[in-house]
Amino acid sequence: MADAHAKQHDYHLVDPSPWPIVGSISAFVLAVGLISLMHHLFAAAPLVFGAGVLGVLYTMMAWWSDVIKEAEREGYHTRVVQISHRYGMILFIASEVMFFVAWFWAYFNVALFPDAAKEVARAAFIGGVWPPKGIETFDPWHLPLLNTLILLTSGTTVTWAHHALLENDREGVKWGLICTVVLGALFTCVQAYEYGHAAFNFAGNIYGATFFMATGFHGAHVLIGTIFLIVCLLRVYAGHFTPKQHLGFEFAAWYWHFVDVVWLFLFVCIYVWGAGAGHAAGGH
Repeated sequence: MADAHAKQHDYHLVDPSPWPIVGSISAFVLAVGLISLMHHLFAAAPLVFGAGVLGVLYTMMAWWSDVIKEAEREGYHTRVVQISHRYGMILFIASEVMFFVAWFWAYFNVALFPDAAKEVARAAFIGGVWPPKGIETFDPWHLPLLNTLILLTSGTTVTWAHHALLENDREGVKWGLICTVVLGALFTCVQAYEYGHAAFNFAGNIYGATFFMATGFHGAHVLIGTIFLIVCLLRVYAGHFTPKQHLGFEFAAWYWHFVDVVWLFLFVCIYVWGAGAGHAAGGH
């Protein structure tokens, strides 16, 4: 007699999960702790922030473990489900593109029209020029160019890892991912050093606000992508992924290439064009 509960379709009906609500609460606690820490609102702010960070990390680990189990052990990720996942990832990256469009919009709204007649207060505040008077911008041909080369190189190493996986070259996958993770971490370190030596602040000027929001959120995406790739590396060592089924790795590679492309726009628009005529021409 056939099992009445046997699965008769290719779709995945997800079981109830606690991780969305746990993750939301953890993110809220993290945000409250971080804001309190920055504004010195109460003495326990570091503990609240730490609890939020631990909650978010635990949610990431537990939720990813459930997804991996569904894919590797229970076989829920059929070809039909994988197509749906791909659509979802494409839409997610599209939403991230629009997220960065907002920061570019804020930047170009001022940079292209620094002396707009209808923006009298703004023109007076920034001196009617871009970059604003008194702002010493970064030379794009030093650290920003180095970071650009680092990130572009990481794009080639993740592609190397992907092609190695398609050829079932497990060692190639490992080394490609290791190189990508190291380059991603190096990019973050160089950007942190750059931030520490910035001649302008976030507060008090539109240049600093748009610069740090755009490049800072990109830096956050680099951190997220690096974590994504570390998870993939650990899964490779655990024996996961095959040449025909490696959706998690594919999504990590998509995300990393998206991060690369956004940085190219940031480098050209904010560092090179936005640095002023002298720096943009390679002068000192």
